[in-house]
Amino acid sequence: MPSLHARPGRPAAPVSTPATPATPADVAAAPHSPQAPAPTPRQPANPQKHRVNVGPSRIDGLGAFAAEAIPARAKIGEIRGEFIELAEARRRARQAERTTGRIFMVAISDKRAVDASASSDPLRHANHACEPNMVLKVQQGRVAFYAIRDIAEGEELTARYGPTHHAGRLRCACGSPRCVGWI
Repeated sequence: MPSLHARPGRPAAPVSTPATPATPADVAAAPHSPQAPAPTPRQPANPQKHRVNVGPSRIDGLGAFAAEAIPARAKIGEIRGEFIELAEARRRARQAERTTGRIFMVAISDKRAVDASASSDPLRHANHACEPNMVLKVQQGRVAFYAIRDIAEGEELTARYGPTHHAGRLRCACGSPRCVGWI
């Protein structure tokens, strides 16, 4: 009977056995041994595909800036955070607006949102612009940013926020000649 790891037409790799029996020290260090150190949790993959810096923005507060040239249509990166119900996101947004004035929430469906308030992902600082250089896409619960056009190193990374809890009451400060005036 062929091995599960063998490819058709190729023999299975030989299995080697230890030349000497296991010692008590070998058994103690075995992964399933209670004395073995616990495995470290696997770190999630870095969702940033291009280098992004955070710094003072002419638009508002801190902004995200390209730390390298980014070609059009390239994925720049993602923002991660806590998945919460939309009602809780609205409550947290109102609280953040009263306390810090900074809101790091993205609705990912009509029931759920991502709260990136505690995230270290630099793209959470991307400001709104009426003529942005990135687009925000929600795909399978992930919040990703893609370049709309070529972006130069040092350029501030901006996205059009779309509908927000501000409901058109927050003055836009993007500075674009085509600014609509409100977020």
